[in-house]
Amino acid sequence: MYESTSTPQPVILGIDDLRPLPRATRIARTSREGIRLLEEHRDRYIDELWLDHDLGGEDDILPVVTLLEEAAFSGRPFRIGTVFVHSANPIGAARVVQALARWDYEVRRATA
Repeated sequence: MYESTSTPQPVILGIDDLRPLPRATRIARTSREGIRLLEEHRDRYIDELWLDHDLGGEDDILPVVTLLEEAAFSGRPFRIGTVFVHSANPIGAARVVQALARWDYEVRRATA
């Protein structure tokens, strides 16, 4: 009998209001949806998390960053391989990278 030896699909989450992020397995378009998405994956390993700073209108990624920071502060950081910040807003992106790196998340500035 043949047994499948396929490896599980990587979990790649994206939070971005516009970009399609073709590699992402799930995409949230607002910070509220992003928080919900991360909470759904709270006890799972996330291979990659893609973050955009500006999410349209008055919305931005900072509530999501706060969630990640608070989790690390409480001693239960999210298990994420790499966080990629791909914002066209260089100042906002730098703030996100700095905040998450401070809490030992593996974070990189990237292009989507």
